[in-house]
Amino acid sequence: MKKLSIAAIGFAALSMMAPAMAADMAVKAAPPPPVVAVYNWTGFYIGANGGWGQSHGCVDFLTPAGTVASDCADRSGGLAGGQIGYRWQMNQFVLGLEAQGDWADIKQTRVSLIDPLVSTTGKTDGIGLFTAQVGWAWNASLFYLKGGAAVTRNRFDIFNNVTGVGLASAGHTRWGGALGVGWEYGFTPNWTFGIEYDHLWMGRDNTTFAAGVVTPGGFTLTGSGVTQDIDMVTLRLNYRFGGYGAPIAARY
Repeated sequence: MKKLSIAAIGFAALSMMAPAMAADMAVKAAPPPPVVAVYNWTGFYIGANGGWGQSHGCVDFLTPAGTVASDCADRSGGLAGGQIGYRWQMNQFVLGLEAQGDWADIKQTRVSLIDPLVSTTGKTDGIGLFTAQVGWAWNASLFYLKGGAAVTRNRFDIFNNVTGVGLASAGHTRWGGALGVGWEYGFTPNWTFGIEYDHLWMGRDNTTFAAGVVTPGGFTLTGSGVTQDIDMVTLRLNYRFGGYGAPIAARY
């Protein structure tokens, strides 16, 4: 009888310990939470870009009788250049500063409205942008807005259609404003590819012909005024110094 009591007590103790042991084994057997690498946009970057640009410009000639012959035209051409900048990422917000420079071949020649024997050639051969950025990141994908200052290098020529002789020319650097939007994707920890659109407001630039210019048709030109807006679409490839941020455990 005594042996049966001892066996019953032992069986009861084992029954009480079994759930605790099973729970302990289940906790130990649970897999750890997965570790996820988070893309980090913070750091310096440098890259190249190329694409297409279109300039919309209007030309007014100044004569002794006043301003005449407003002639507006669009001209387009290729762009190629590079950019350098720095970005800061705070959670999903990304702030940045960037400087961009492009060689341009945006050129067009048109017959003047004031005198059909005269043509004008407008050309933009250089564009620079100095902008700030604000963006929103989804891991390796970044959407951003940018805005700031723009500078263009331009040349304006007037020549005789019959003889081809130049009558007047002016080269000038013009400052204005820029606003753009872009999307960028990190396809490796350091390399990113993107596309960007920018609009430049370059205002009006006036040139005075000190000695005056007499056209073949007998008109006297004392100066000119040129207004200009530019649209740019570029593809961009950047290398960022840095990589993924520290891995973090995924949360559920």
